[in-house]
Amino acid sequence: MATPTRADTLLEAKSLTVPGLHLQTVTARIGDDMAGGLHIQLHAGQMDLPAMGWRRLGLTLDGDLQRDAELRWIFDGSIRLAGGQGGALGNSHVRVLLSDAANTLQVVLTQGKTQVSAALPLDQPTHAQLRLKNLPLGWLQGLLSTMWSGHVSGGQLDADLALDVRGAGIQSSGDFTLSNAGFDTPAGTLAGQGVNGNGQFNLDSTEGPSQIDLDASLHGGQLLLGSIYAELPNQTTQLGLHATAQHGAFELSRLHVNDADALQLDGALAFDAKGNLQKLKLNRIHAIFPAAYQRYGKAWASTLGLHVANIKGQLTGSIDLRPDGLRGFAFTTDGLDVTDADGRLAVDGLHGGLDWSAQGDRPATRLAWRSLKFYRVLNGAAQSNWQSRNGTLSLLQPVEVPVLQGQLRIGELEWNPAAAKGQRLETSLALTGIDMATFSRAMGWPAFPGTLGGAVPSLRWVDDRFELQGGLSASVFGGFVDITRLSLQQPFSPSPVLSGDLHLQKLDLASITSVFDFGSMTGPLDGQVSDLRLVDWNPVAFKASLLAGSGGRISQRAVNNLTAVGGGGSGGLAAGLQGAVLKLFKTFGYKRIGLNCTLQGSVCQMSGLGENGDGYTILEGSGLPRLQVIGHQAQVDWPTLVRRLRDAINGNAPEIR
Repeated sequence: MATPTRADTLLEAKSLTVPGLHLQTVTARIGDDMAGGLHIQLHAGQMDLPAMGWRRLGLTLDGDLQRDAELRWIFDGSIRLAGGQGGALGNSHVRVLLSDAANTLQVVLTQGKTQVSAALPLDQPTHAQLRLKNLPLGWLQGLLSTMWSGHVSGGQLDADLALDVRGAGIQSSGDFTLSNAGFDTPAGTLAGQGVNGNGQFNLDSTEGPSQIDLDASLHGGQLLLGSIYAELPNQTTQLGLHATAQHGAFELSRLHVNDADALQLDGALAFDAKGNLQKLKLNRIHAIFPAAYQRYGKAWASTLGLHVANIKGQLTGSIDLRPDGLRGFAFTTDGLDVTDADGRLAVDGLHGGLDWSAQGDRPATRLAWRSLKFYRVLNGAAQSNWQSRNGTLSLLQPVEVPVLQGQLRIGELEWNPAAAKGQRLETSLALTGIDMATFSRAMGWPAFPGTLGGAVPSLRWVDDRFELQGGLSASVFGGFVDITRLSLQQPFSPSPVLSGDLHLQKLDLASITSVFDFGSMTGPLDGQVSDLRLVDWNPVAFKASLLAGSGGRISQRAVNNLTAVGGGGSGGLAAGLQGAVLKLFKTFGYKRIGLNCTLQGSVCQMSGLGENGDGYTILEGSGLPRLQVIGHQAQVDWPTLVRRLRDAINGNAPEIR
């Protein structure tokens, strides 16, 4: 018997173009499949499908072509794309059915769990009805790259849609379901992770910028839209948008979000090609707390240095933010309670609102509260009236706030919220009758009597710091402490920086030592603390000089504590008698006491009334027995010095190390 022979036909072409598709370096081999049909092998060194963003991909098609009893052509085989993003059609089974009678071309592609079904009319091959099942979103990276600069990082898509290829663009619409979708942008300001949802879409990339309409129901996942970071709930969140994309830039001219028990908003967003925010204009925001903060507000509040421990109530407002800064905002609330987790701010019963615009005038508003706590200091109920004119938000009349059994009066106040640098705010303050015992208890100090008052004719917010002109004066311990050159830098950050100078006049040592339990001392105390600098309310630098220069009496315990603080010992008669005489006296006379400390970093440079051999004199005695306290440690570790003072105040014997 003769063996059948098989003669293949080889076709080659440099290029082949059909609507929407261009092939280069094409080789086609056609032969007998030994079953009454044809075996076809086609390879293209380069395939371009611009509408899908597929360029310079390798294409290999291998399968059998047969005609069935109904005179339909059926192709069954494999298709492989080389270089397809996300592994698109890297090794897929393909089945094609062509029916002249039905004027239809049907294509089914299968790769693992992924299936793509398409039906095309033969007289309009640029139109297709598609069904997608378990399609990796990475397969659409090429298509998305034609419209924006983002990158798909995961997820799957099911969809039923219509698709029309028109030139280098497409028109498409249909229903979809997303599972575990993820994406990001080069600037990291537009991103998503683990997003699930379903809805309808419409896409048109045929003329000019691509136009996208989306109405979806989202269920879980995280979204980042500029400064808005959302942790979506498992229950339905409605998302509607109209987007325009061109050359990587992305604008949401319509944005609608409805999370029923947390947040509703309507507005617009825009990003440049690198993903940087160009516009955030939310015309309506309605937030219900605490859900709105938990799901949408944490990241934005953190950029302001706020970490909220508790927030209750509702708020309605708007915001207009551009690349050059804030252009407008407004809010109203009928009751809002906020507590900062760091203990720096707490507002109870906030009601009313503010309305500000960078241009023109806005209606006057009223803002009030039942109580306001700022850095441990509790302020009472107050009411303020505001109006925005030409970018400046001003108090219409002074505000009087009860505080620490006294009163804070805020005079003229002008705030420019749009100022990114330079002067942002200026006001004047007056304090009267502030009870120092109440204040010291609020700060966690031993309570001591006295009052604080003073005037600050000018308080300015410049760049990131508050500067106070004028000063405050505290009447304490029978004398005065004057506070000048005050400034507070980064007040809402985790590490605010406070600086200023203190001048002490005729403080009564008997009153001071009775409050702080240092051991009794009498006489007036003068001094100054200049270039004081506190970081997160802890001293990091100062120059302190304390002098009791008019003489007085000092107890044995105070002598011991003073000696330990200076890291020294007693001299003169006390040393000669080895302390035997000291035990006969409860108090001693002194002529002068002086102690200086310059803190730099974590080391305090110590000195006293003058040098004395290898040390420095802290106390000069008066009368008999004649007492002298010498300090021998010129440099003391600051934490060690603080520990010595704490031990002395708490009645423990300070250790010298």
